[in-house]
Amino acid sequence: MTRASEPSRRALLAVAIAAAATGSAGTVAAATPAGAAHTHAGPGLVDNRAWTSYADWRTGTAKGTRALEAARPGLVIATPAGTVDYTDPHTGKTATWEYATWTSPVHRLAVPATEAIASWNAHTPAGTWLQVELTGTYSDGRATPWYVMGRWAAGDQDIKRTSVDNQKDGKSSISTDTFSIDDAASGLRLVSYRLRLTLYRTPGSGLTPTVWRLGAMGSDIPDRFTVPASTPGLAKELTVPRYSQEIHAGQYPEYDNGGEAWCSPTSSQMIIEHWGRRPTAEQLAWVDPAFADPQVCHAARFTYDYQYGGCGNWPFNAAYAATYKDLQGVVTRLRSLTDLETLVAAGIPAITSQSFLKSELTGAGYGTSGHLMTVIGFTAGGDVIANDPASPGDDAVRRVYKRREWENIWLRTKRYNASGNVASGTGGVCYLYFPANPSAGQSEALKAVGVR
Repeated sequence: MTRASEPSRRALLAVAIAAAATGSAGTVAAATPAGAAHTHAGPGLVDNRAWTSYADWRTGTAKGTRALEAARPGLVIATPAGTVDYTDPHTGKTATWEYATWTSPVHRLAVPATEAIASWNAHTPAGTWLQVELTGTYSDGRATPWYVMGRWAAGDQDIKRTSVDNQKDGKSSISTDTFSIDDAASGLRLVSYRLRLTLYRTPGSGLTPTVWRLGAMGSDIPDRFTVPASTPGLAKELTVPRYSQEIHAGQYPEYDNGGEAWCSPTSSQMIIEHWGRRPTAEQLAWVDPAFADPQVCHAARFTYDYQYGGCGNWPFNAAYAATYKDLQGVVTRLRSLTDLETLVAAGIPAITSQSFLKSELTGAGYGTSGHLMTVIGFTAGGDVIANDPASPGDDAVRRVYKRREWENIWLRTKRYNASGNVASGTGGVCYLYFPANPSAGQSEALKAVGVR
């Protein structure tokens, strides 16, 4: 079972969401500058913007980077802008790195936001890593600081991938992977932002990270204990491998106490393998051969956030998925189960985040303050078919949950916990993993839910 404390780093985020209703009434969608290609999932809810194309990468301000024109366009180091010393807070080691930067144009949010979450997809060979930062403008005209949204490498030999705590300016703050307005009820919103990408490499090595995707999701989700019920519209089930996190209990406790807290990487691995990707035997050689499903251990190690102390960093999971050949990963929010039906109809499963009491989800057999599972289909009656990693074994992972119960626990932003106190919900957060070159039907489905 997922550790009870996992969503605690989103306590501040939850307060912002819970207060959003009083501050968001009358919000008007801002005009979008010409050339700012983006889509948004529903008025007044979510705005997604991603830089992915050669033309996108050429719109930013480059200092030592260049756009790579290729089948999968990206950004690489050309001539470093300089060197910098970085002391890893988790090892205490200081090393010198060459670096180069790319700063996006200003993106004006169609949805002035109480929150923003960045996502990125990259290849970071040994001897390289990257940092993603965000700065923006508030609705009162003032600017945010540059906030670090993540320091990341696919491996763990050069730096320990990490979020950065204690970032705030009295108006907003960073809670692990999420920017949030501290007092959403005040009406203050983030109206625009820029992202800055810094690429690092060992001096004189000629190495470079390659970044294929960089973007952010801004949202302003209203305060809600319940959400309207959607009408069933699809009966379909995707073939997705089934992995239990519970069989890994006690394994590799250095990664958040072992498998009982591995709902996120276990879910990620299931969807990665749905797309036909998995670690090689060489990559899995570090795992004890006595352990079943070693790829789940691998996913836990390579999604682990050394500051958060867990594997549940949302963008780190999306970035891990994109380390597999020709996969993309993003973090977003969806509006309803209708959006999930749209994705499943196109062959795209989703990983969803939810919190609930045992009594609120029939058949789960547990309650949780934070848990990830995968949605792989819908029954003829519209109920949700999920691969739930909080199961005693792989053969028990496939579950069918009542549509109305499941939709509400996923989309609400407020709930009552076992003590009767008001607690948070995630407001429809999900991870989407899909091909770098999606089919026409997949592209249309992604566009329909606000992702490109």
